[in-house]
Formats: sequence, C-alpha cells, structure tokens
Amino acid sequence: MSLDKFKIGAGHRPFVIAEMSGNHNQSLDRALAIVEAAAKAGAHALKLQTYTADTMTLNLAKGEFFIGDKKSPWYGSSLYDLYQKAATPWEWHKPIFKLCKKLGIIGFSTPFDETAVDFLEELKVPFYKIASFENTDLPLIRKVAKTGKPIILSTGLATFAELKETVQAARRAGCRDLVLLKCTSSYPSSPKNSNILTIPSLRQTFKCQAGISDHTLGLGAAIAAVALGATVIEKHFTLSRADGGVDAAFSLEPAELKQLVEESGRAWEALGKVSYEPTAEEKRSLIYKRSLYVAQDIKAGETFNKQNLRVIRPGYGLAPKFYDGLLGKKVNRDIKKGTPVRREMI
Repeated sequence: MSLDKFKIGAGHRPFVIAEMSGNHNQSLDRALAIVEAAAKAGAHALKLQTYTADTMTLNLAKGEFFIGDKKSPWYGSSLYDLYQKAATPWEWHKPIFKLCKKLGIIGFSTPFDETAVDFLEELKVPFYKIASFENTDLPLIRKVAKTGKPIILSTGLATFAELKETVQAARRAGCRDLVLLKCTSSYPSSPKNSNILTIPSLRQTFKCQAGISDHTLGLGAAIAAVALGATVIEKHFTLSRADGGVDAAFSLEPAELKQLVEESGRAWEALGKVSYEPTAEEKRSLIYKRSLYVAQDIKAGETFNKQNLRVIRPGYGLAPKFYDGLLGKKVNRDIKKGTPVRREMI
C-alpha cells in the first residue's frame, strides 16, 4: 500500500493531518464534532491516539511519575491521571473512523503498545503514526512495520544514531513506505527550536518523504516547511482553545486549520521548478517592459540624441541595451514622437 495512493508525496499538495489527541474532553459528541470541523476545514486526515493509562505508565503519583515541571502545560498531574484524562476510549474509534470515511477524510491513529496495533488492525486503519516518545520503542516499531502499511514517524527527542536505528528496524521488519516528521517535542514549542532545515536532510539521508509535526503556535513554521519539501503537516486541532483540554493551548481552531490547508497548498504550488525564463502568463506582460521610443519629432538626416531618444514603457521598440549605440546615429526618414524605434530607421 503506497503513499501515493493516499496522495502523499511531492507531486501532491501537502497532506494535512488534524491531531485530535485528548481535545475531545471525554465527550464522544465533541470528538465527532471535531471530525466534522476538520473535514470542513479541508484536512486530509484525522488522527487519534490509541492507548489506555495502564498501557502508558504505572498508577503512581510520586517521583518521576508526577509532572513537577512548572513550565509544562500538564504541571501538577500524575502521568497516570493525565493519560486517563486524555485517552480516547477504544470503543469510540469505530464511530469516529466511520464518520471520517463518510466525510471523505482518512481516519487513523498512533498506537502506543502492541495491543493497540492489534486493535487498529481489526479496524483496518490504512497507515500508522509513531509518536516521538515512542520512536525508540523498537519492538513496537517492528510490530507496526510487519503490517506492511505506511508509517509516519515523528523524530522528536531522537538522536541521529537512534533515528538511524529506528529506520533500520522498521525497514527490516517490512516497512516500505516511510515519512519522517521533523518534530520538536515541547508544548508549545518555539519557532527558534524548530530547526526545519533538518527536513531536506531527513529526506536525503533516509531516502524517504519528510514533513513536520508542528507544536508551534501559528502557521509560519508549517508553511516554511513546505518550501523545504515537507509533504506531510501534522497539527493538533480543537474546536476552540477556550474550551480547554489537555492539548488545547497549542492546537489550531477550525478557521486556522482551514488557513493552513489553503496556504500550504499555495506554498506547494509556488514551488514550481527551477526556471529563469518568462512563464506563459508572464509573456503577456512582455509588451510592458521598457524599450526605445522616439520622444520628439525627428526629420530625415537628423541624429538620435538624449532628447529625442528615450528608454520608456511599453516594449514595442528595440531593447534598451541598444540605447548607447544609437546615440549620434542618423535616421533615414521623418519620425513622429511616440514611434517605437526599429533598426530600419537607421
């Protein structure tokens, strides 16, 4: 199952993924409304996360199992409580994916352990996402790769050596279609820490498609990534940041997602090809370039000078490069002001 089947690649507009994450706020109705809003905004896919609190961590609220970093958007929670709050109930996946299909967008998910992969295989997801925090979980990656389906993998937190090992493990286990997403795993992340110049390097080094999983506020980093060859853009998505939710603070709202789809498409169109020649559309404007015109009436036998020979618009006369060579040259006929200069006048 190739990525081209899903219109993912340099020959297609950037593939925009709306990441629901925990922004459903534990309401299935809200989750379905998010799907509808994503589809209406023009997103190509809606992504879930498939896990339970028990498959993610231990039910402890002390030490390293408690989020004590005051800069974290999840400060004051235990990991277990956070994942309980953010998890998408597994029984919701089927109705969410069903609505995605009905609305013409792709529904898929990020599995966080092997049981999630088995579950998602039952639902026949078309491809998989691997999150940054799991990109060194080689058993999980091998499990996903063995499905033979494309993998979109975020590169956040990984060293080059770790990423090389991960890609190697995926390919050896059967992955033929891989997209690596440049990702900065801080929430929200700063544009200064996005380092999207890595995108061409990912593509060239690992011989695969590359994109961005963007946690910055706004659209600038994602649009710039398109200019660097990103074929996939992933952004967290919510109905309204004011509604709150575990990822709401760094999520796009519907109008912003629509703008991302439109502007990333325009950026892709603007890439074009290396060209130094006027385009077909530009050729209609060539007549408005500057050229040589007679600026005063001239009698036969008189010479061109700086008063009667001008470089002006439009472009029906000789090119401006002939100006110096024509000064002092005699004309062989009477010429009226406003006449484009021709060689046969000399």
